[in-house]
Amino acid sequence: MASRVLVVTTANTPAADVEGVVRAHAGAEAEIHVVAPASKISWLDRLTNAEDDARADAAERAEETAEAAPGERVQPHVGDVDPLLAIEDALRMFPADEVVVLTAPDEEASWLEAGLGEKASERFAVPVTHLVTR
Repeated sequence: MASRVLVVTTANTPAADVEGVVRAHAGAEAEIHVVAPASKISWLDRLTNAEDDARADAAERAEETAEAAPGERVQPHVGDVDPLLAIEDALRMFPADEVVVLTAPDEEASWLEAGLGEKASERFAVPVTHLVTR
């Protein structure tokens, strides 16, 4: 039975890196679901529900990551503005064996993304691998 891997991306990750990371964690036969939280948003925009730009950015990031992931069974999805809620929602739809979180370094991350790998590891029962992109 192929493994099921949830890839959560808050950063624009080079295609070669996505393929290598996913292949190393899941193999070529894995079923993969990609979720890109709409987390590139200011505090004021979140407060006023002005999320359109963040959702458009997340949709593009989800598609690019899904295209770069190995295998035929890859589904992209835009997630909640809060990355932890996006992971929680995705795990309800796609019960994964492992979560792979791809982020920028904390000093480049948005206010919602900082510390995401550690927070996800603490919150979810499935194994979480956090990888910081270049």
